[in-house]
Amino acid sequence: MTRRRTVPAAAAALLLLAGCGTSFTETLAADDAPPAAPSSPAPPDEGGSSDGPSCPAERAAPDPDRPVVDLDFRLSDDGRTVTGTETVVFTPDVDTDEMVFRLVPNGPGATGLGNRITVDDVRGDDVDQAGYEDAGAEGPGGLYVLQLDGELAAGESTEVELDFTVSLGRRGFERLGTAEDVSWWASGFPLLAWEPGVGWARDPFVGILGETASSPVADTTITVSAPEDLTVLMTGAQDEPSGPDDGRRTWTSHEPVARDVSVAVGEFRTATLTSPGGVEITTGVLPGSGTGPGELADWASEDVTELADRFGAFPYDTLTVPLLPEEDGGIEYPSSILLAGASRVVLEHEVAHMWFYGMVGDSQFRDPWLDEAFATYAERVDGQVSQETLDRVLAGPGDVGAAMDEFADTGAYFEAVYEKGGAALVAAREAAGPAPFDAAVRCYVQVNAWSTATPADLAAALADLPAATEVLVAAGALDEDDLPD
Repeated sequence: MTRRRTVPAAAAALLLLAGCGTSFTETLAADDAPPAAPSSPAPPDEGGSSDGPSCPAERAAPDPDRPVVDLDFRLSDDGRTVTGTETVVFTPDVDTDEMVFRLVPNGPGATGLGNRITVDDVRGDDVDQAGYEDAGAEGPGGLYVLQLDGELAAGESTEVELDFTVSLGRRGFERLGTAEDVSWWASGFPLLAWEPGVGWARDPFVGILGETASSPVADTTITVSAPEDLTVLMTGAQDEPSGPDDGRRTWTSHEPVARDVSVAVGEFRTATLTSPGGVEITTGVLPGSGTGPGELADWASEDVTELADRFGAFPYDTLTVPLLPEEDGGIEYPSSILLAGASRVVLEHEVAHMWFYGMVGDSQFRDPWLDEAFATYAERVDGQVSQETLDRVLAGPGDVGAAMDEFADTGAYFEAVYEKGGAALVAAREAAGPAPFDAAVRCYVQVNAWSTATPADLAAALADLPAATEVLVAAGALDEDDLPD
């Protein structure tokens, strides 16, 4: 997730913010050398000998017992309300007697713009009772909890259905909203809050800009009913829409490894191309946009290709990028990006999130740096930042690895996680050497694909690069306890 903001002059040289109009790379490079070519050769897409003998040749496969989620959305004719039904087949890997869903639209920022979600009904043979928990969100609550009528053992499955209603608020930089030509909703359904191997994530919402969710990848099918004159762009590989029926069309998609879902419905003019690596990219712009869909698709294709050269093959078969009528940044979702303003820098940051959080997940409450710092680091920093500037950023306040509730405000979070976190990864790469660091990060991606990674997983990947881990420990990204024995 990225966002623009106005930066005080004293902090301008340190800017690395979520969705900032000036990127980390652009700002730190202002007084330094111009961008240089990468200092290490492009890595192979899927591991290989350059990753070392301990790195698997094949990317880790998703859990065959991962949740199966079917989402059926209906957008109202006025574009302000979404009603839906979610069907979940859940097979835990830890015994549990409940199911917990995170209601992201009830977070402080989203409700401030008029967004809200309620659960209207629940069905399931194993469901005993259900209700809301506050979790620091606005009413009716941030979590919805189903108490089961007995213990669900690891490896056993249950199926539940939830009916829900989402109210879409006024336009603004949020994952839900509506404007004259478009409606959009992301995390616009009860989100299964399970961390594999750990259990339910009941982390509280916070009053700063940033994510606090943790969810597993799920085999997800999406159906959207929308007015027939509108176009749908969403997570997953989309089928052709149905023919018009009573003024509406039905759109479907499927994404076998989606942690979450985004949908945008509007008067989009679209373009589709296939990247050199075989990723089908579809972009959409609204009437009056100063950027054409073809230009936006070219940008996305370049970012997908460049980042695959560094981190390995793009995680998904498709990518959709609807351009919203905002100028505030962007929000990433599996195989889809809600882009609020035609910024190349923000787009690249959000494309990088396809690897970091989309594929290599993390607890966004406990370890937000594992996706945001990596997405910022991915903004082509080779040779663009002087050591003096890096040292200045790394001397800034705050621990990179702090949890979301440890930051006093949004500014402190951005400065530590985005600015200092991105700089720490740049400095770690320089300390270890670009080629071995790049290989270690690719191995981290290979091993932890489709899982919920932790700082200890990254430390394990960097175990043979003590100079890199020393930098990350000093920045508060890694703790000594994270390091392998």
